Amino acid sequence: MYHALVAEDEVLIREILCDELTDAGLEVQAFASAEEALALIEGGAPIDLLFTDINLSGAMTGWDLGLKAIAIHPGLRVIYATGGSEPPRALSPLERRIMKPFRFTAIVEMLQDLGLAAA
Repeated sequence: MYHALVAEDEVLIREILCDELTDAGLEVQAFASAEEALALIEGGAPIDLLFTDINLSGAMTGWDLGLKAIAIHPGLRVIYATGGSEPPRALSPLERRIMKPFRFTAIVEMLQDLGLAAA
């Protein structure tokens, strides 16, 4: 089973996303801030996917969280979500970016593309 970590500060989005990822077969843990998520990652928790909002409340952005998480777990897959207009950055082959609002079918396609769900 794959392990996913969700960092999303909007409660409703976080809850729906966790339900959908669980339905897709992933074990999910969720946090409202990048700092909380990073503490778990630094603690050595198993993680295959980080799904993070780019614009999180707190000092760290989702971009910051993703880069720090990848430094700790080089094979980590990361999906960045945003409803904002910040400029995109270059992504590695294991990273994806999705615009809000999104359909969960688009997330499932990304999971399949990243090797985390059956096609």
